[in-house]
Amino acid sequence: MLGKSTAAAVLGLPLSVLLVGFIALLSNDQKSTTLPLLLLFFLAWVGAMIAAFLFKTGLRAWLWMGGASIVGYTALHFLKASGLMKVAG
Repeated sequence: MLGKSTAAAVLGLPLSVLLVGFIALLSNDQKSTTLPLLLLFFLAWVGAMIAAFLFKTGLRAWLWMGGASIVGYTALHFLKASGLMKVAG
């Protein structure tokens, strides 16, 4: 239970930031959708923390959530570096 709790506390935040960030960057009108997405961030964070308790063991929670964070942030970096995703100015 301690492993799942620490995975939820430590990895829930980056996963929810990643999820909300991807949705915000994919939106056509970033200026008008950013604030509502930021308001929904808390729900995404709670959902990510709850998801940690769906795994059988704490090690699996750490590996899956950590792997998802690494893959997601790597994909986000390459999409932004290649110019496929842009932040509205």
